[in-house]
Amino acid sequence: MIEFCCHCGDRVSLSIPEGDDRQRHVCGGCGAIHYQNPKVVTGCIPEWEDKVLLCRRAIEPRRGYWTLPAGFMENGESSHEGAAREAHEEANARVRITGLYTLFSLPRIDQVYLFFRSRLLDLDFSPGIESLEVSLFSRDEIPWDDLAFQVVYETLRFYYQDRDGDGFRVRSGTIERTGRTSSDYRLQLI
Repeated sequence: MIEFCCHCGDRVSLSIPEGDDRQRHVCGGCGAIHYQNPKVVTGCIPEWEDKVLLCRRAIEPRRGYWTLPAGFMENGESSHEGAAREAHEEANARVRITGLYTLFSLPRIDQVYLFFRSRLLDLDFSPGIESLEVSLFSRDEIPWDDLAFQVVYETLRFYYQDRDGDGFRVRSGTIERTGRTSSDYRLQLI
């Protein structure tokens, strides 16, 4: 919740600005409109032969669970640069991004996830500061019940379907929570 204007320091209040259709935080002093928009999370599926690189999280949320290297995009970087940066930060891995693979909206938490396919450039990887461990997994070794996030589960599920099928295609959709437990989700593809 925004309370004060970052331009002049005056209080802000919720109102619908002229020409808009929803409430925004508007400064009573200078009139600045403070938009709040979804955060973009970018990551990759680092591939080496028939295996993918996963990281076991050293931070909350979902500490101790496995994930693909991913994180919030930074200002001044492209989505694929952010994905490569996250692979380096979380797994000290060098990757070559080969293309967008999944794009999922999570409206409940105001986030958009972009996962790219990528190739590991070498096997010189190790846990970064946000990872307890990193490892390559074949399909049969993936810790499916210990994956940190539904978006990672769905991305890997599609990855193996496409790898075994007619080839890779971009997947896009919305993941919505349908219940109270972490496994109560519905994926609606576009």
